[in-house]
Amino acid sequence: MSATARKTAPLPDDIRARKGGAPLVSLTAYTTPMAQMMDAHCDFVLVGDSVGMVLHGLPSTLGVTMEMMILHGKAVKRGLSRAMMVVDMPFGSYEEGPEQAFRNAARMMSETGAGAVKLEGGVSMAPTIAFLVARGIPVMAHIGLTPQSINTLGGYKVQGRGDAAQALMADAHAVAGAGAFAVVLEKVPASLADKVTEALPVPTIGIGASAGCDGQILVVDDMLGLFTAFKPKFVKRYATLGEQGEAAIAAYADDVRNRRFPGPEHVFADTTAAKPGDKA
Repeated sequence: MSATARKTAPLPDDIRARKGGAPLVSLTAYTTPMAQMMDAHCDFVLVGDSVGMVLHGLPSTLGVTMEMMILHGKAVKRGLSRAMMVVDMPFGSYEEGPEQAFRNAARMMSETGAGAVKLEGGVSMAPTIAFLVARGIPVMAHIGLTPQSINTLGGYKVQGRGDAAQALMADAHAVAGAGAFAVVLEKVPASLADKVTEALPVPTIGIGASAGCDGQILVVDDMLGLFTAFKPKFVKRYATLGEQGEAAIAAYADDVRNRRFPGPEHVFADTTAAKPGDKA
């Protein structure tokens, strides 16, 4: 069923059931207005910890906190009625062990209304995923390039090339076997992404992976050209809103400095009888 035809948000099992079907569509969102714009078009919306870089000016996702994710999760939830919301677990909120992960994931879901959480990691995180799923918390896994691990990965590099392909495949099987209802594949070779997609019983969601994945996700500010600090190779810009916005701000500043704004139509007359449309 398409997002536009759906009247209620899908559940994680509905996403799982889309394996091999019509491609799943997803974007990140951090605010209510943006969530409202994508609600009719996305199957699920991710409140990504990329919010730290995109909206808060952080150099990486490592400084993002539970409080930040909950704040933005609540905002996004207010803008959704058809798409399922998934929220990223931030760095340091789940790696210590299954019990820590459960406490924080349960808080995340109860305070934001999320349908699921997403966490990074493969074989090492499989026990935690299984622990959460067994206790009623749906988990979307994330393997390949895991931004929270850039200090150990050596930067934002393609993962799974050459001999590393076997380890990535092991990660994929581990998280799916632990109960993840979908697996994000980030920045892996297309041929490997296709093999993982064929091998797993749950949907793969590509970001810098392959068109053969069961779905795709992008950071919305990248896709709209709002975030322009850098542009990953895997991003297709469908708009240049950053450039348009800056041009509009420059035009506004010029109008103000030259007293062209506000014009007569933007100010209120000093009369006792207000004109139709006048508001205080």
